[in-house]
Amino acid sequence: MNQTTNQSASQTLQSKLPNVGTTIFTVMSKMAQDHGAINLSQGFPDFEPDEVLLDRMTHYLKSGKNQYPPMIGLPELRQAISSKLIKTREVEVDPDTEITITSGATEALFCAIHSVIREGDEVIVFDPAYDSYEPAIALAGGKTIHLPLTLPDYQIDWDQLASAISDQTRLIIINTPHNPTGSILSESDLDKIAALIENRNCYLLSDEVYEHIIFDGEVHASAVSHPVLRQKSFAVFSFGKTYHATGWKIGYCIAPAELTAEFRKIHQFNAFTTVTPMQWALADFVNDYPQNYLELPAFYQHKRDLFRSLITDSRFKLLPSKGTYFQLADYSDISDLRDTDFANWMTQEKGVAVIPLSPFYQSAPDTRIVRFCFAKQDDTLAEAARVICAI
Repeated sequence: MNQTTNQSASQTLQSKLPNVGTTIFTVMSKMAQDHGAINLSQGFPDFEPDEVLLDRMTHYLKSGKNQYPPMIGLPELRQAISSKLIKTREVEVDPDTEITITSGATEALFCAIHSVIREGDEVIVFDPAYDSYEPAIALAGGKTIHLPLTLPDYQIDWDQLASAISDQTRLIIINTPHNPTGSILSESDLDKIAALIENRNCYLLSDEVYEHIIFDGEVHASAVSHPVLRQKSFAVFSFGKTYHATGWKIGYCIAPAELTAEFRKIHQFNAFTTVTPMQWALADFVNDYPQNYLELPAFYQHKRDLFRSLITDSRFKLLPSKGTYFQLADYSDISDLRDTDFANWMTQEKGVAVIPLSPFYQSAPDTRIVRFCFAKQDDTLAEAARVICAI
């Protein structure tokens, strides 16, 4: 072996994400599988999508719709989204220049971040923050500024946000309804964000994948509907969350034409496009079965209320859940273990997998809180509740 070969063999790859390990969702789902635990950790349903949607998917698989669709997504699906927005929000969005179909919401978040972030730019996120934000920011050369949501209701500290915004702030990321806490932002909250960034070279990334999963008669506040933020925002949505098909990995981004043009430059060299028969099936379903998403709040509120009632006699203290399909619970009456250790114990020893909150923080508070997912069949929730109430 010559000297050059020896030198190459001894070189060490310098990671671009040296502090990033395996996501907590993967870790806990694998642990649940390894130990035969009921998986209330990772956020996916244990029931199937609507049979009509599956039939539409099968139809297009067998009807020659298996080659590349347009890079920006099928015109039929983009038009269905545009029509839906007119019906539900009275907002007109151009399907050709403002809507892009993506391979999941995570891809859309990545492309939006890379569209506007350059070396040295700052991005504000609110902890506990979904774990895909910061790695995408780092890969774009940006710096993540973490601001904690206020306990116990997980709301934005507006004075702290105002102080954190600087000339280097290029993007603020919000998530409503919020994963992992289940909190929501109101129209007045969006007004406050708009006032802070309206006259700045700063954009908003609004993660709205749980837009239809909102409870107690509340109305989802969307950046797409806000007169100021509409012009400065990327808004990201998920068909997988809405239609119980998280494994399909299909979402979309709405942004004004100028931002969409930059977004698509990233998208075309990332995923390029998204599975063709899924897009055809979803176009049909969005157009023909609006009751499916209109009934979703009541569908998941039933599951939230059922789960809460089933574990009301447990030693867990339940926090409010205003949206998403997640329920936070304080376990301080049960254990002094830190949340990651408690989640491991719950999964391995008690047979119910949960998600700890500390991985969603830069600096986690000294709390004892875990996240349950109630997007499960009623029987699954009842079985899990029996275990939980016995702890």
